[in-house]
Amino acid sequence: MPVRHVCEYCGRSIEPGTGMMLVRNDGSVVWFCSSKCRKLWSMGRDPRRLKWTRKYTALRH
Repeated sequence: MPVRHVCEYCGRSIEPGTGMMLVRNDGSVVWFCSSKCRKLWSMGRDPRRLKWTRKYTALRH
């Protein structure tokens, strides 16, 4: 059974067979649903300030 992952940046679930996996030097694995999330994460943007992320709605409501 395929495992469903959650996007590290926006908090959405990722369908099996999609998304991007980033493996850091310490062996930890980070999952992203799109290149948009990966780029914003690498730039250091706060997902709680973007209205389209689930982390924004979890903070506000």
